[in-house]
Amino acid sequence: MVHLTLAGTSEDGKRLLLVSDTGEEFTLDVDSRLRSALRGDTSRLGQLEIPMDSVLRPRDIQARIRAGETPEAVAEAARTTVEKIMPFAGPVLAERAHVAERAQRSSIRRRSGDGARILGEAVETHLRSVNVGADSVTWDAWRREDGRWVLTAAYAAQARTGTATFTFDMRGNYAVAEDDDARWLVGDQIATPPAPPTQDDLEQVRRRRAAAVDEGAEELPLGDDAIHLVSPAPVEAYLEPPAAPSPAAESPAAEIPAVAPTEAPAPVAEPGQPEPPAAAADEEHHDAPPARRPARKGRGRASVPSWDEIMFGSKD
Repeated sequence: MVHLTLAGTSEDGKRLLLVSDTGEEFTLDVDSRLRSALRGDTSRLGQLEIPMDSVLRPRDIQARIRAGETPEAVAEAARTTVEKIMPFAGPVLAERAHVAERAQRSSIRRRSGDGARILGEAVETHLRSVNVGADSVTWDAWRREDGRWVLTAAYAAQARTGTATFTFDMRGNYAVAEDDDARWLVGDQIATPPAPPTQDDLEQVRRRRAAAVDEGAEELPLGDDAIHLVSPAPVEAYLEPPAAPSPAAESPAAEIPAVAPTEAPAPVAEPGQPEPPAAAADEEHHDAPPARRPARKGRGRASVPSWDEIMFGSKD
């Protein structure tokens, strides 16, 4: 590389006169890029050197990188390549790395109010207790819309794997754990949620059926609950009701069958005794009134009138 020394300016002031160590003279145009370089505006110098063929402005690219997006995602949104946006994204990525390193040297605030600790030291101490090196953690930072920075730490241990999230206050120089991964990473105890109660499906079914019986539902309970909740009905409830009697069945003629008179056997006289007269036996037999069977009354049937009531009418 040839070293040049400024020898002066041209008469019109638009060029610089440079001389090498061997005495060779060179000229350099004084333009906006040179003026930016002299002011120390390197970002402006990089933007001027790269032809813009992106749908995003350099300011938008840097804002999206500062907000936590990756160069690949921003290049896709800008419809260009990563190489073409890196001159704008590079300085912002360096800024994010600087903030993440500074946050590790800040104090970590604890809700319990115990003594202050350094974030990086707390993480290293806890990871050492689980046989993990602190250099395995990947730190990053990005800025929110309200100006505060978010610090992330991706870790992988045998007991737990995740990404911890902290809020970093640059003015106060302190960080606050925002999730369980962050609290675990610095060694704080995490409250274990109570185990859900074991559900007894059979007990739930019994309660639903008992409630249904109490409300008058037709559904019957199952198992042993049926003995206590439902009483057995009497046997008569399951029998068919007796059929209504027909008119022929209530008729006295059908109820009392005709009985033909039978002749009584003639008495046999014992030896030495006179034979009884046959006429007297016949007369005694004919004078006796005919036997009449009482009317049967079925269960639930109407009473059957007597023979006298049918022949001579009711006495009432």
